[in-house]
Amino acid sequence: MFKFAQRLKRRNNQSVFLPDLCTIRMVFVVIIIAQLFAFILVLSPNRSLAVHWMQLSLVSLFIQWCALTSSAVLCLLRNSLGRFTDAFAGFLSYMIILIIIYVISELTYYALAVPAWEYINQSRLSFLTHNLLIGALISGPILRYFYIQHQWKLKVTAESKARFASLQARIHPHFLFNSLNTIASLTRSKPEQAEIAVENLSDLFRISLRDNEKPHTIKEECHLCQRYIDIETLRLGDRLSIDWQIDSLPDDALLPPLTLQPLLENAIYHGIEPLADGGTVEIKGALTKNKLLQKQISIVISNPLPPHHKQTGNQMALENIQQRLQSFYNNKAQIEIENTNDNFTITLKFPYITRYEDPDRR
Repeated sequence: MFKFAQRLKRRNNQSVFLPDLCTIRMVFVVIIIAQLFAFILVLSPNRSLAVHWMQLSLVSLFIQWCALTSSAVLCLLRNSLGRFTDAFAGFLSYMIILIIIYVISELTYYALAVPAWEYINQSRLSFLTHNLLIGALISGPILRYFYIQHQWKLKVTAESKARFASLQARIHPHFLFNSLNTIASLTRSKPEQAEIAVENLSDLFRISLRDNEKPHTIKEECHLCQRYIDIETLRLGDRLSIDWQIDSLPDDALLPPLTLQPLLENAIYHGIEPLADGGTVEIKGALTKNKLLQKQISIVISNPLPPHHKQTGNQMALENIQQRLQSFYNNKAQIEIENTNDNFTITLKFPYITRYEDPDRR
């Protein structure tokens, strides 16, 4: 018995497949779906309009009670169900819904079983069987949908983490080799600058490698970018110029780590380095409002390009950043790219949030 219970337990790092039914968005969805189902049950042929309206009010009340009560109970038991496997948690959820439908059906039958209501003018056994059968046929596919959606989110999260790890693996060796070469060249001629470069490099890697599942603030991300720029400035000298225009950005806004640094690396590697005279990378930031009057952050990074050159390289980094932004902001972020003959511009637009939440709760 103990071994069987152990098999039913879920690993601590997993979550139950049920969504958080206590959120306003999910409550609204439950109410709408329940009401649509009430319309489907009532709007049948060969009945007068008066009968339709009478039944619609009563059937809607009954279905809403079943749906909202089931949602409330599953919400309260969500953490407890998370201790078990998805299969057993799904079975328990299924049985809980059927028990709630049975209890409400019993109460409804004895409270409202009057001849004036055609829908309930039937035997108790027939009424209970009818409701339980419909509840079983509806709740099963809904729970299955929640499970598939949960598995899809887990897959997207795993892919996002894998892509982020791949992005880090690509950035670090390339940047590390350039930095070490720069430090080596400064060791004898300018040992003080070489020491500063080593400190910047260690600071850069310490920030970029620490608990990257947690978001960074814009202030931390810009600090990370500045460490990178300081090292690249030692290598490129006066050929590299950075124009920061981000004073209007809030320091506490959150974004995924390593969002801006790869874009700056793109701008320097593909834009500034091939130019004999170098150039300026412009970084502009603004806090605006979208069409729904919600606060939105816009960051624009632009760099010059050599003649007859298009910045087509490093598409993997851009795709990774776009997917991570979409995952982090629940598909509310945008990336716009403008590539001309002599300039490359990338624009990031994402919501202004100061506290990271599960996307399901936003």
